[in-house]
Amino acid sequence: MTIADLRKEYTLRGLHEDDVVADPLVQFQQWFDQALAAGLPEPNAMTLATVGADGAPSARIVLLKAIDSGFVFFSNYTSRKGRDLAHERRVALIFYWAELERQVRIEGEAAPISAAESDTYFASRPRGSRLGAWASPQSTPVAGREVLDAQLAATTAQYPDDQIPRPPHWGGYRVMPVAIEFWQGRSSRMHDRIRFWHTETGWQHERLAP
Repeated sequence: MTIADLRKEYTLRGLHEDDVVADPLVQFQQWFDQALAAGLPEPNAMTLATVGADGAPSARIVLLKAIDSGFVFFSNYTSRKGRDLAHERRVALIFYWAELERQVRIEGEAAPISAAESDTYFASRPRGSRLGAWASPQSTPVAGREVLDAQLAATTAQYPDDQIPRPPHWGGYRVMPVAIEFWQGRSSRMHDRIRFWHTETGWQHERLAP
């Protein structure tokens, strides 16, 4: 068995133009609910692709935390992704739900959410996660694990009770979509792809060849 021999035939279902609703955010919520109902591990995990000031692309997995007018996630503003987003707001997201033979591709612009929204979510996080947001200088080199452990211990001592404020360098982003593509695997690699794009008059959609 070689890497080239790895192959999966997609046979679960199809996706017709008549199967999707007019609003792709509603369509996404339906698919997301089905991923939740199927018990998929971390169905809110999404790949976030950004571009830095040097023009180099970068991608990583982040967690979706809200769906409203856009897709909301949280991060350290001084991390690599935060620096990228300060330079270039255009991003791409990908959700891949292998067990359902589905993926969703999203293109849009990311912007920081309000401080009040970030405060509310930060207060809902487990204590350890809130302490970690203070202790970790995300994406910067550290001399070793012991440095991180020492910083976490110092932060824990600084905030001995549950009153941990949100760090000013940490908060949320909302990706406002301009294009969303729904992909359903089909046999013989003849996959179904329905792409939505936003216009001045609302959302339009079309079928793309696989």
